Amino acid sequence: MSQAGPDAVANEDFVFASERFAVVLDGATDSGLPNGCAHGVAWLARRLGGQLAAVLIEQPDLPLREVLRQGIVGTRALHPGCDLDNPNSPASTVAMVRLSGGTLDCLALADSPVAVQTHDGELLLLDDDRTAHLPAYDRESVARLRNTDQGFWVAGTRPEAADRALTAAVPIARVRRFALVSDGVSRLVERYGWGWPQLLDTLEKQGPAAAIAAVREAERAAAPGTFKGKRHDDATAAFGLPDQGDAVQ
Repeated sequence: MSQAGPDAVANEDFVFASERFAVVLDGATDSGLPNGCAHGVAWLARRLGGQLAAVLIEQPDLPLREVLRQGIVGTRALHPGCDLDNPNSPASTVAMVRLSGGTLDCLALADSPVAVQTHDGELLLLDDDRTAHLPAYDRESVARLRNTDQGFWVAGTRPEAADRALTAAVPIARVRRFALVSDGVSRLVERYGWGWPQLLDTLEKQGPAAAIAAVREAERAAAPGTFKGKRHDDATAAFGLPDQGDAVQ
C-alpha cells in the first residue's frame, strides 16, 4: 500500500509485488537545484519500477544487484534527451525482496529498509542509513554528496549505484515474516518510539493501512520542528508471510 503525504502534489513512492517478489521505491525529493531532466521524481520512480519488474520476471535468478543495475540502465534509455550526467537527476531509493529457491533475497539502497523476522524471533534489518550520517544537510551539500562514497547512493542514472546496495539472503525456512517500507513508514521506529516488532505486528494483524494511519497520527501530534526533514512524507509498506502461500500485502 502507498499513500501520498497530506501536503504532496503527487505520490513519489511506488510499490509493486507478486507472489515471488516485492519492491518499494521512494523518489528522492527534488532539491530545487537544476537537474537537466524534463521529468519529475514520480515519473522516475514509476519508470524504474517498471524496468525492475520486467527484469525480475524475465530473469528470475539474476542477482539483485544486477537486477537493479539493469533497471537503472533501462530507465536511462527512456529519457535519452535529458542530461543524464547531472548529479541532481531524479532518483529513488530501492527496497527489494525475492523468493528464489530456498532463500529470501533482499536488497536495500538508501533509506527504504527491509526487515525480516525469523521464527525464533531474530530481527534481520537491512537498513542503508548513509543519509543519516552526512556532514551537512543543506541542499548544496546533499547534492555534492549524492552518489559518492563520501555521502550516499540512490538509483537514478548511475548504474554503479547498484554496487553500493546492501544485500542479504535468508533461508526461507527461517523466515516468519518480512516487510519493505519507505522512510515515510520507518519513521514510526526512527522518530516516534515504535520498535520493529511492533511495526511488523501492526502490518501483520491490521495491514499496511493501519501502519500508515499510525504514521499520520504521530505526525499530527508531533510538535513542529521536533525532527529534521519533512513533517509529512509519502508512506509505503509491503508485508509478506512466506508460510501463507508467499502472500504479500
